[in-house]
Amino acid sequence: MRGRIIGLDYGSKTVGVAVTDGLNLTAISLETIHREKENHLRSTYRRLNEIIAEYDIDTAVVGLPVNMDGSEGERAVRAREFANELSRRNGIEVIMQDERLTSVEASEIMSMNGIRKEKHKDRIDAVAAAIILTDYLNQHFDK
Repeated sequence: MRGRIIGLDYGSKTVGVAVTDGLNLTAISLETIHREKENHLRSTYRRLNEIIAEYDIDTAVVGLPVNMDGSEGERAVRAREFANELSRRNGIEVIMQDERLTSVEASEIMSMNGIRKEKHKDRIDAVAAAIILTDYLNQHFDK
């Protein structure tokens, strides 16, 4: 059986993290990793290494922030650089997944579940990572 899959929502100061269940059927929001500056990623990679080992991860799905017209800007370039470095450091397969509107969807899900707006900032990246991972699972696996 293949290992679990991690979903990542890469941002300038955070990385939202989600993982699949043991059967790779559903995505579970896990945590948000924070950092002070965008290019200070050492502790982010260290935490991701711990999660990858703990959950027996062999594949990462990283959100690709494309523009609404499908073009890629600076944020997409940075997400690809992050994904390439993650693969290099861990030897896992990394797949890029369109993440258009996932933060909007994450905010709507939290509101529908009674989470107050002031708490959204703390959780939105991890919820967005779960949406990115769910979208990937829905596109690539028969349920």
